Amino acid sequence: MNELNIDREEQRRFADLANSWWDTEGDFKILHDLNPARTAYIAERADLKAAKVLDVGCGGGLLSESLAAAGAEVTAIDIVDKSLDIARLHLHESGLEVDYQCVTVEELVLTHTGSFDVVACLEMLEHVPAPDSVIAACSRLLRPGGHMFISTINRTAQAFVMAIVGAEHILGLLPRGTHEYRKFIQPAELSSWLRAAGMIVEDIRGLHYNPVSRSVRLGGNVDVNFLMYAQKQGCAE
Repeated sequence: MNELNIDREEQRRFADLANSWWDTEGDFKILHDLNPARTAYIAERADLKAAKVLDVGCGGGLLSESLAAAGAEVTAIDIVDKSLDIARLHLHESGLEVDYQCVTVEELVLTHTGSFDVVACLEMLEHVPAPDSVIAACSRLLRPGGHMFISTINRTAQAFVMAIVGAEHILGLLPRGTHEYRKFIQPAELSSWLRAAGMIVEDIRGLHYNPVSRSVRLGGNVDVNFLMYAQKQGCAE
């Protein structure tokens, strides 16, 4: 694997949590709550029916299965074997089809350049040493005119208070140590990486989670969590 873009501590942390992926009240309950909203955001901007879709950093397959249920042909990648084992097991329960692979996105681009209509990279960039490398590889994996969807956390004081102090230390919504403030990404940085990779940013909006009602709202400020949508330059064949 690409040693340069894997945080081994992050890899070990997610391996330890792997059995919790499909527990709606467990360590990943926030992702279960976010999943309908982020799936809808993708489906509103890209035709998923029979589309070739790549889910980068798929974990236990929450988003992957939602995209497959929408009619997409889904390839999903992660570097945590235990998470992928859980994802594959859950396919027996859901009856869906997803091609799960243990590989980095930089490795996948060596064999699948221009292969996908849609690439989703959600809640992943803040867990790798070189997020700009992930963006460059994702762009190369897209066909001209393809769609890229990203969600991550802004590097602001408000995000530190809410995503780390509040969510991890006070409310216990996430395991402590899930996030590091220095790895958070500002929208301007992400936009710059996308433009350098030949992508055109089409939309950015806040992703707001209410831990009391466990409800999700899109729009408004991007001070904490945000979604970004971009298209690859060039015409689709």
